Amino acid sequence: MRRIFDRYAYGAGPRSGCWWDETCDVPRGRSLTQDTVADVAIIGGGYTGISAALRLANAGVSVVLLEAENLGWGASGRNGGFCCLGGGIATDAALDKQYGKHQRLSFRSAEKSAVDHVDRIISELKIDVDRHSLGETELAHRPKDMTGLRRSVDTIVENYGVEPKIIEKGDLPDQGFGGGPFFGGRTIPIGFGLNPRKYLSGLVAAAQDAGALLFEGASVRKIAPEGGKHVLHIGDFRVRADHVILATNGYSAENLPDWLAGRYLPAQSTVLVTRPLTEVELRAQGWTTEQMSFDTRRLLHYFRLMPDRRFLFGMRGALLTGVNAEETARRRLRLDFEKLFPAWAQVQSSNSWSGFVSLARDKLPFIGQIPGLPSVWTAMCYHGSGVAMGSFAGTRIAELVLGLDVSDCPDILRNPLRRFPFGVYRRAVMPPLYAKLMLEDYF
Repeated sequence: MRRIFDRYAYGAGPRSGCWWDETCDVPRGRSLTQDTVADVAIIGGGYTGISAALRLANAGVSVVLLEAENLGWGASGRNGGFCCLGGGIATDAALDKQYGKHQRLSFRSAEKSAVDHVDRIISELKIDVDRHSLGETELAHRPKDMTGLRRSVDTIVENYGVEPKIIEKGDLPDQGFGGGPFFGGRTIPIGFGLNPRKYLSGLVAAAQDAGALLFEGASVRKIAPEGGKHVLHIGDFRVRADHVILATNGYSAENLPDWLAGRYLPAQSTVLVTRPLTEVELRAQGWTTEQMSFDTRRLLHYFRLMPDRRFLFGMRGALLTGVNAEETARRRLRLDFEKLFPAWAQVQSSNSWSGFVSLARDKLPFIGQIPGLPSVWTAMCYHGSGVAMGSFAGTRIAELVLGLDVSDCPDILRNPLRRFPFGVYRRAVMPPLYAKLMLEDYF
């Protein structure tokens, strides 16, 4: 298996300290002990793979899911718990220029559909996910950013059919956003915060109940055609299937299949969670809202006060992996936390961890069949918003396999991933890109 980061990045080190692991158990998967045959084989046990398995099993299709580690090992088990708009990072202007206004609106509608999808699944399966927040609030870290947030109102209405709420700087304290270095904000009333592990646990239980076979410790090393089927090699055993769904996102390999090489770019995100804050501490900072929030930086910070009064704080921007690099990223995260929330500088944050999000060259997800590989499908590249879009994409890729209508999955998401420049060395674009973004954030 060939990957673009070192072995450490895919091991236990970055995941160590993940708060979600302490909050609930996830039903265990099986151990693969013999050759197996299924209609569909899924590689990857996160939101995308499990959502696909659930949809297929409910349709009466025999499905085998293969996860190299434990279910939810990757981003699905260690994200910030933002069920929100997103999935792509292309701007409205870029989408209009490249695809046209109709496709842009179709994609924005899919973003909202993805959030609604998770909302519906949680309700139907009766999953207690510690839900909170009425949408998501973007906070201006510079005065000029407020101008952009004010100007966005009409476009937000056009894209999502909802009226955003503009919060002026002087009104932030009354709304519970006090104490931070922000110049106002904008709330879009779509989305909510959740415990990603509790959501994952509910999905796993539902998929198993529906008859899907979920295997852990089942690392796929090769996919080969044989007798009109796809044969997946896992250690001493083989899984034969008519269809294969690749659902590995930022934890993908360059040669599984070879087509994937150079077509996705993992990017690191680091998170911390504090101990529960007292009411005195909350008032001292002036931050009392449970609204999930992020700032206007290109290398953004994202944060939320959770129902148990712990505070979650995350950021993008780490470039290197390894023990020392991981510690450096966590220290930088802590320094940024103290800078934005100085009243909590002495508050302990014993839980901190990191993981990969996955980027695409065209800044949009891909949901569809892999070119040149009949009956091999993938859904990936959610740009850090995989709770909603990953769940939605997993369900839609399953429906494509079933030959069903997926009218709410627009054509703009069906365009195959393009290669990044420099192929296996594409990580080289990250340092100058991040330097450029940091300068833009500063000025």
